[in-house]
Formats: sequence, C-alpha cells, structure tokens
Amino acid sequence: MSERSVSKQQQDGKRWYTVQAPEQFDRAELGETIAEEPQQVVGRTIETTLGDIKDDAGSDNTKLTFKINDVGSDTAYTEFIKHELTRDYLRSLVRRGASKTEANITVVTTDDYRVKIQPVAFTTKKADNSQEHAIRRVMIDLVNEAAEERTFEELADSVIEGRLSSAIYGEAKQIYPLRRVEVTKLELEARPEELAEEEATAVDVDEDDVATDVADD
Repeated sequence: MSERSVSKQQQDGKRWYTVQAPEQFDRAELGETIAEEPQQVVGRTIETTLGDIKDDAGSDNTKLTFKINDVGSDTAYTEFIKHELTRDYLRSLVRRGASKTEANITVVTTDDYRVKIQPVAFTTKKADNSQEHAIRRVMIDLVNEAAEERTFEELADSVIEGRLSSAIYGEAKQIYPLRRVEVTKLELEARPEELAEEEATAVDVDEDDVATDVADD
C-alpha cells in the first residue's frame, strides 16, 4: 500500500470505505465515504447517474440513488432505492400547445417490495380531458401489471432500461398521438420486512377495535 493510501486510511483516526453498487449494477464503484466506525456508514445514501455507471454521457439525465446496508473490511455495500430523471431533461420535453399527463402509482412487487412509480406522457398536440384520463388509465394498468409479474429488481430494470415506458407508449399512442413517454421516478417505499410489520400492526389494531366493540355490547 502506498504512503498516500496509508495516510488516507488513517486520516484523523477515520477510515475510508469504497461504496459499491449491488450486483444488479455489476458491483460498480460509486465513490467513497469516511467514518470512524463501520456502523456509522450504514444508512448513508449516495447519488450518481446511470451515465457514470455505464460510462455513457447519454444516460446522464438519469439519477440513481443507493443506500448503504452493509460494510465489510473497507467496502460499503448498497441497495438500490431510487431512479429519477433530471429536471432539466424533463423541462426539455415540454412543448407549448401539447399536453402532459402524469400518474402517481404505488405497487407491490412479487417479492413484497412497495414501490412508487411516476410515469409521464407528452402528446404531440393538446389532448382533451377524456383522452388524458384514458392515457392515465393505461399508465396505471400497465404499471400494476408490471409489478404483479416482476420482482423489485426486475421492475427497476424494466424502468431503467426503458421497457416499461415503451410499453405504455405502445398502448397509449392509440388513444392520442404521443411524442414521448418516460418514467420520471421509481422509489422504494418499503421492504418485505417493513410491509410485514405494517400488516401485523394493522391486524393488532383491528383486533383491539373488535375487542372494544364486544366489550361495549
């Protein structure tokens, strides 16, 4: 190890950790973080772009967020938690005299991850209310279908690689001519253990309500 590396590792009694993406992103190196103890690193988030991971400037408009969930030796391991398009890119898609139709959809994947997905469609000209409603219905139906058939990782891949937006475009363009469909955001809201805890809490509350009702009778 070089003198620079030694001094870096021992800076102020703290240690540097290389942050690594999950297998889904080929264990790409995301950056570095510093802490006195390994447990201080867990829970930190790091944001990068798909362009940085793929070494493709054309994908710089896609932001990816990862959360550190484990530490081993000098490496911090992460989970993927959010995909989001940049504001500048989304603004570039807006055209005067055209419509922009959005939807906010919360789904649960086959492996019990709760995810929020926000698709958007841009029309070539101004659509009326009924056409916008129909386009939004297509978005909701296809996002729900995608979640019913995929794990969290598979659903994230379909968003990041553009397959979900392409599927929405293919159906929604039959309602009104479209210029572009994108998924502006995919965000992890709850993991399987968190969902299970929520469900258990809900059951406990229901049972308390039943017990109260019986006592009142």
